[in-house]
Amino acid sequence: MNTDSIRTYIEKNFSEKRKIHTEGVRQTAIRLAEKYGVDPEKAEIAALFHDMYRGVSVDVLNYYVKHLDLDTKYLNNANLAHGKIAAIIMERDYGVTDGDIINAVSYHTTGRAGMSELEKVIYIADAIEPNRRYPGVEELRKAVWEDLDQACLMSINHTIQYVSGQGHYLDPDTLLARDDFMKKEKCNE
Repeated sequence: MNTDSIRTYIEKNFSEKRKIHTEGVRQTAIRLAEKYGVDPEKAEIAALFHDMYRGVSVDVLNYYVKHLDLDTKYLNNANLAHGKIAAIIMERDYGVTDGDIINAVSYHTTGRAGMSELEKVIYIADAIEPNRRYPGVEELRKAVWEDLDQACLMSINHTIQYVSGQGHYLDPDTLLARDDFMKKEKCNE
């Protein structure tokens, strides 16, 4: 896929902070893709699209949730809605038909059971890109170069702890992702 159209969209619609974040995710995702045998072009496309609707107002997101027939759990929840909307729009309006890229964008905030290697790369690249600053990010940055699954599990556990601690809605896909990674970890012991 030619990425010119999404780059134009990013340039016109993203805040400077979101542009910097997206570029950080793009670079990180490409490096991780190369390390873990994932197609770097697919990683780049997913990284560019992942936050396509992140800076959009809740009213606009709610409009998309309703008109794209998404679950009502996404209403008034920008953190969860933006990836689902971006995944649908990238397929509908940009002609991206690769299911792996679509899933990587759709599940980049929650994870899910049975994540592909590309999904893992985008999930963790979003969490560790160079501009991220939060407790534990440096440990994740080190862990990802040793074991992609372990780094994803660490990040998912951090998300569960943070979201639960804030009293926010925790998407069941995140819990299923954690359980799936833990099951794999036990099988590998």
